[in-house]
Amino acid sequence: MDGPLEFVRYQATQLNTRGIYIGIFGLANGLVRNGKLSDGDYQWWQNANAWYDVAYPDPNVVDPTVYDRTHNLHSQAWFKTSAVHLLDRIPGYLNLLNRYGVQWEELRSPNPGHVLYEDDVQVVVDPGHLVVIPHEEGPINGRPSLQR
Repeated sequence: MDGPLEFVRYQATQLNTRGIYIGIFGLANGLVRNGKLSDGDYQWWQNANAWYDVAYPDPNVVDPTVYDRTHNLHSQAWFKTSAVHLLDRIPGYLNLLNRYGVQWEELRSPNPGHVLYEDDVQVVVDPGHLVVIPHEEGPINGRPSLQR
């Protein structure tokens, strides 16, 4: 039998103006919205997003309230570490963010918060007030990765 299920999330290191840590997909989308990407990076982003769009369910399509900030102010998505086919492509996004100086961090947890949505590859949670402790795998993007 496998060990306990673990979850992983990649997000901004700083809260945004709404008090939310934006995930890496949102950070990459922000670079696009602000016209920051080179032509090559823009093409990569389009292809990568298209791949993810068909690779797994969009929780917001299944349950439109999951990211509705009037109901779930701090909801955030976490991948299950068993979703290797999805996690294998994350380094492309991390490299993109690094090239444009966008700071991010990795979080890991066996219990990232109150589950609002779950499927076979991810959960969307309300993280509540969880304690953050250093993650044993060391620094990510110049900052220690974190474990909740």
